[in-house]
Amino acid sequence: MQASILTDLLLPLSIGIIMFGLGLSLTWDDFKRVARYPLAVGFGLFLQVILLPFAALLIAIWLKLSPNHALGLMLVAAAPGGATANIYSHLAKGDVALNITLTAVNSILALLTLPIVINLSLEYFFGAGQYVPPPHRKVIEVAAIILVPVVIGMLVRARAPEFAKRMEKPIKLFSIVVLAILIFAAIYIERAKLLDSIIAVGLACLLFNVVSMLTGYLAPLALKLPERQAIAITMEIGIHNTALAIYVALNVLNNPAASLVPGIYTLCMYLTATLFAIYVSKRNLAPA
Repeated sequence: MQASILTDLLLPLSIGIIMFGLGLSLTWDDFKRVARYPLAVGFGLFLQVILLPFAALLIAIWLKLSPNHALGLMLVAAAPGGATANIYSHLAKGDVALNITLTAVNSILALLTLPIVINLSLEYFFGAGQYVPPPHRKVIEVAAIILVPVVIGMLVRARAPEFAKRMEKPIKLFSIVVLAILIFAAIYIERAKLLDSIIAVGLACLLFNVVSMLTGYLAPLALKLPERQAIAITMEIGIHNTALAIYVALNVLNNPAASLVPGIYTLCMYLTATLFAIYVSKRNLAPA
């Protein structure tokens, strides 16, 4: 894909605004909360950082996805939780504070885990020596797009909490609009192969999402964690920052075919998250 206004300017700017919005919802207490919920936070991060990439890898191998589509699924697995996970957790009566903490910590961890997953995926699916690793400049750009706006948002929240509170909803709405535009752009770029791509990766995306959400819900319950925390973990590892995954596919890896997978996954994750939220919100959940 040739360099364009979309990939060089609008995408980075949009992701930066989304991450700034995440920063507006964070305080330093969200990071301190790790000490208060060590088991829940640690287990949620384990599922997100370790288990999900392995699950995506097994699904890609089992369904014999093409290298480009397999790479796209791995990008979804490596992407941190999306800001809308907090909204869905609230609707499902989950522990929103835990969601915010997991999103904050995992967004920082993504600076380390995302490049690792990318390089290992490229080596496995494309073969050693048959790919060009992502340029260091692009990796630094991704780090800046994730970290800098979050820090700025947190500083604004600390200095002007009322302004931050007023801006949270507009930026969340902006995030949804941007995500829709990114999905449309990915579909438009791959329009000639759209039907084949949906057939090829639709099942993989749905299966990966269902496995993620079932694991996120049942595994914490098996550890005797409160159900509200299990719901929070479910939303966190089921709803990903697919906008970031699309950005990396298009602007870092220059791989439009891979970018289509996060777009299709987005449709799956919002469908299953809505059904899950409807199901659990009707139950009387005991306080954590």
